[in-house]
Formats: sequence, C-alpha cells, structure tokens
Amino acid sequence: MGLAIAFIFCLIFARLIYVQLVWGSELKYRATDQWNREIPIIAGRGYVYDTNGQILAGNLTTYSIFVRPNAVENAEYTATVLSGIFSLDPNAVLEKLNGGKVSEITIARQVPKESVEKLVSYDLPGVYYSRDNTRSYTYGSALCQVLGFTSNDGSGLSGIEKYYNEVLSGTDGEISYTTDIVGKETENSVVVYTEAVDGDGVQLTVDIDIQLAAEEAMRSAYISSGAKSVSCVVLNPQNFDILAMVNYPSYDLNDVPRDDTEKLNSLSRNSIVCDIYEPGSTFKVVTAAANIEEYLKGNNKAFSNSYIFNGSRTRTVDGTKIKCWSDHANGKHYNQNLASALNNSCNPCFTDIALSLGKETFYNYLNNFGFGNVTGLDFNGEALGMLVPQSLVRDCDLARIGFGQTVAVTGLQLACATAAAVNGGNYYVPRLLKSVILSDKKQVYNKPVLKFNPISEKASALLAQMLEGVVTEGSGKKAFIEGYRVGGKTGTAQKYEDGHIASGKYISSFVGFFPADKPQYLALIIVDEPQGTYYGSSVAAPVAREIFQDIINIKNLKPYV
Repeated sequence: MGLAIAFIFCLIFARLIYVQLVWGSELKYRATDQWNREIPIIAGRGYVYDTNGQILAGNLTTYSIFVRPNAVENAEYTATVLSGIFSLDPNAVLEKLNGGKVSEITIARQVPKESVEKLVSYDLPGVYYSRDNTRSYTYGSALCQVLGFTSNDGSGLSGIEKYYNEVLSGTDGEISYTTDIVGKETENSVVVYTEAVDGDGVQLTVDIDIQLAAEEAMRSAYISSGAKSVSCVVLNPQNFDILAMVNYPSYDLNDVPRDDTEKLNSLSRNSIVCDIYEPGSTFKVVTAAANIEEYLKGNNKAFSNSYIFNGSRTRTVDGTKIKCWSDHANGKHYNQNLASALNNSCNPCFTDIALSLGKETFYNYLNNFGFGNVTGLDFNGEALGMLVPQSLVRDCDLARIGFGQTVAVTGLQLACATAAAVNGGNYYVPRLLKSVILSDKKQVYNKPVLKFNPISEKASALLAQMLEGVVTEGSGKKAFIEGYRVGGKTGTAQKYEDGHIASGKYISSFVGFFPADKPQYLALIIVDEPQGTYYGSSVAAPVAREIFQDIINIKNLKPYV
C-alpha cells in the first residue's frame, strides 16, 4: 500500500512538473487569449513605382468591420444597422450574430471612411473597426498582366504583386484590450497598441510613358487586324531592362472580374512570358548570327557574307520539301548573299546554314541564345519553350529550325536572343525589378547580370548592319523612320492545331531595334491570327514603327543621320 501511494504521488508530482514547466507557456497564452481581444491593424502594402518614380500601384485607406457576438446587447437591432450601412442581408447578419460558434466575425472589408463614420454614430456594443487597405492602380488596365492583383485580404495573387509579395506585404499590428469571460470590455481595460510595419516599395524598370504608348499602339493593332490577341515587349538591349510589356485584350486592375474565373485566367495571363509559339522568320536572326560567328572563327562549314546562295530551288530533306516564298519570276531573289537572304526571308538559304553547321554546333548557339530554358525574368510562370532534344534531331528538323519552324519559343526568349545578337553579343538576365525602396527611403538596387556571350562584338555589328538593310531595303520597310537607323526582321508563321497546319491561321511578328549601330530600344510585336492581310511585314512592322516613333517623341531623340 505504501508503494502504491508513493507511485501515485510520483505521478501527480510528475504531472505538476509537466504542467508548470512544459505546458505552462501554452496555458498562459490560452488564459491571456480568453481575457484579451485583439483588433488587427493591417500594414500598408508597399507601393509599386515605374523607373521614373511614378506610382503604378498604391493604397486607398479603407476599413474592416468586426463583431464579437458575445458582446452584442441587441442582436436584431445590430443586424439591422449593419445591414443598412453595408448593404447586407439582415437575416444573414442576424444568423451570424446568433450562431454562437465563433468569438469574432468579419462583417465587411474595404469599406470607405464615410461608412465607418456613420457606424460610429450608432455606438453599437460589440462592433469594432480597424484600418485596412484597398489596392489602387493608377493606370487601370495598363500593365495589368505584369503588375497582377491582390486578394481581398491584400496578398499578391499574380504578377509582380505575387512575385514580390513578401517585400510588399509588411507586418500587421494590433490593438489588444482586456475583456470579461463573455468578451465584453472591462471597465479598467488595459489597451496595448502594437504598431503595423508597412511593406517596402518596389521600383520597376518599366517606363510608364513608353508603356502607355505601346498599349495604345497594340490596342489599335488589335482592332485594325481583327486578331485573336496581340502582345509586345520593349526592352533596353544594353542591359535587358523591360521598358514595356503589353498583352491585349486586357482588364481593369481596379475592377478585377473575380466572379468569372475562366475570363480572369485568360485576361490576366502574361502571354509574352508564359506562352510559346513557332516564331517563323524572326528566328533567322539567330541562324544568321551563328553563321557569321562561325565564319569569323574560321569554320569552313560556315558561309562568308559574300557567298551566293541559290535561292531558287526547292530543297528536299528527309522527304520534307523546303522552298522560298518567292516564285523567282524574272530571276528575282534567284541568287543572293546572306544579307539579301535576310532581306527577302528566303527559307532554303537558312536551311543550308543549319545543315552545314551541323547539329552539335547549331545547338550550342541555340543553347547560348537561351532557347529551351527560362530567361530568368523575375516573374512567375515563365515557359521553357520547346526545343527538340539534340539526340533526337533529324536533318529535316534541323533544316526547319534554321528558319524558325519545329521550334517553339516565348516572346521574351526571342526578344532577349535578338537583343544579344545585336548589342555586341551580351546576353543578360532580363529584369523587371530596378530597386527595392526601404521604409527610410533608401534604395537597394538590382544590378544587371551578364549571363553569357553567344557571339562576338564583331559578328554582332555585322548582323546589326544586315538587319538594318532589312528595314531600308527588304521586308521590314514599313518599320523605317526617316533620319533614324532602325533594324529588324519580319516573321509570318502558320499555326498548328492537333499536329496539323491550321488553315488560314497565322502568327505575324516583327522584332526591331534602334539605333542600329548601338541599340537602345528593342521591340517585339506578335499578332495572333490577324484577319485579312497576315504578313508580318504588313501587320506587325508598322506597329513597331509607331512605338519607336512614340519613344523618339517621348525621349526627344534627335535624328542620327
């Protein structure tokens, strides 16, 4: 019996030690939580700025309304007042007040100051309010797929809002006070205020003036072409800063269609980054760059710039016929060098280059120009593109890749590859973030990162000169601007559906840059399924010219020649 009593005593003593030392802190927290109530203070979300300091995304001061049912004295009267002020169903509010399952319920979020002032005049027991924030976007639909939007509680759901959510969010505070067992504030309540810490600001590389100009140009192109969609990216080829990015149709960030998930997913998708397409002749820039670089290295399988291609014939590779778009009437485009082949966009010439360089050499350039991999842009959901594995490439595949078929890329991949091909041979990691603006207004800058050098400076200069010829003499004439050295390449690609060519469906594109001798601005225009005229030279090149002309006016750029 003595042993039994001693054993029971030891159990009780062990339990006491456990409660005091191990479980004590948790029990203390529970007790404090029972006798205290907290009203959240929502931290201000950090602002988003353009490269010049213009506010792109800010906050409107609004409020959240809470009710502690145990502290409500007259549930029916309270429900009537709340439903009247905030346009709610009084029966639903009353049901929540009488539910008795939760200690606190949220009645409304993001309500204006005027409504709160009206609520205060009623002095309802058990009803509280606290500040929250409603995200406000200065330019409505402009840059909508890039900026993205937030949830009702202020968390980033897409775009920059999501990617830099931890930077923008901040830390919420609270007002804590003591209550009795049913949740009513005690007479001598001790109020503890914990201040919220607002989020840091984010400054983008985007120039809102260029963005708005590109938005208008793309909107006009969408309407005039009857296209399914249009998209555009403008970047600085010297460091790959994204200056503008447009996807149209778009939506208003201040009126997000949250009730239609399918529509929202479609309109909020940043297709220039997240979707892939077969580029067609714009890809010939890469093939030409590889050939020029290999020739300068002394590779006897590359063609000199003076070599004359026979552009008249139809080539058959592994049973696949490849021919030029021209019928070569009267000897036109019959024999041509590399510059002429770019001007005339003659497919067999680029087939010759890809096959002559060979699979291993050509794929090295594809990899170094970033194809088959993400560019590294600070944005969620970037696509890899589609590149046939080198081990599985047949000659017919290699031949078609040479002129932009049997390969799929994102618009951003193609823009970056072209920029690296004409800027001296430097491939940078593209970026949207210029700096983070801390609470003390200090800026932490995000510096450009050089990824690799796919070609030499000399090869790049020769290529840029040839692409300038495309605009002055070739298929890109509608991008020409008198007094300014513009270079570029057109593209017209057939679309595929279920593995077969979709009749009458094309993607028209143009990638251009200026000034040609030292590019400062590069734009890629993509028009998906234009109706009527569908050639990139007619549909996309004029849009690039319009954007470049707007940039010239915005930046007050003087003629170079």
